[in-house]
Amino acid sequence: MNFNNFFPTKGNLIIAKNTLHLSKQGYELLDKKRNILIREMMELIDKAKKIQSEIDDTFGEAYKALQMVNILMGSDEVANIGHAVPIEDSLKIRFKSVMGTDVPMVSYEKGDGTPPYGFFRTVSSLDRAYAKFSKAKHLAIELAEIENAVYRLAINIKKTQKRAKALENAIIPAYVALVKHIQEVLEEKERDEFTRLKVIKKRIK
Repeated sequence: MNFNNFFPTKGNLIIAKNTLHLSKQGYELLDKKRNILIREMMELIDKAKKIQSEIDDTFGEAYKALQMVNILMGSDEVANIGHAVPIEDSLKIRFKSVMGTDVPMVSYEKGDGTPPYGFFRTVSSLDRAYAKFSKAKHLAIELAEIENAVYRLAINIKKTQKRAKALENAIIPAYVALVKHIQEVLEEKERDEFTRLKVIKKRIK
C-alpha cells in the first residue's frame, strides 16, 4: 500500500476502516466458500472411488460372461449380434451451481433392460454379458459426471484459495497498517493543535 497517495484525513480514515471491514468480511466469506467446496469435492471423490471399484468388478464379470459366450456361440456370431446393440446417443447434459461452480448433471434413457436381439439360438451367458456391459456403461457415465464435477470444483477451490490468501496476506495487513498510520498522524496533529491553542491562550492572558 502506497501511503503517499492516501492523505491522512478523517475522511480517508473512514474510507480505510470501511475497506478493512469489507476485506475482512470478504475473507470470511471466501474461507467459508472454500471449506464448502472442499467438503463437496471430497464427498464426490469418495463416491468416485466406490463407483470405480464397482466398474472394475462389473467389467471383470462382463468379460468372463463374454468369454463363455464366445466359446458357446463363436466369436463371429457374437460380433454379428453386437451390431444389433444401438449406439448410446441419448445423453443430455445440464448444469447446477455449487457455490458459483457449474457442475454437470448427465441424464440419459436407461431403457427397460430388454436385450436388442432375439433369443433364438442364443445362450443365457449372452444375456448376462449384455446386462453386465449395460451396467458398466451406466456406471461409466455416472463416473464421468462426478470426475468432471471434481475437476471444476478443484479449479474453483484454487481460485478461491488464491483470493483468500491475497486478502489475508496482502490487502488486510496493508489496510491495518494504513488505518494505524492515519490515526497516528491525526493524533499527532491533534496534539500539535492542542499545544498551539494553549500557547495562544497564554499569550492572550
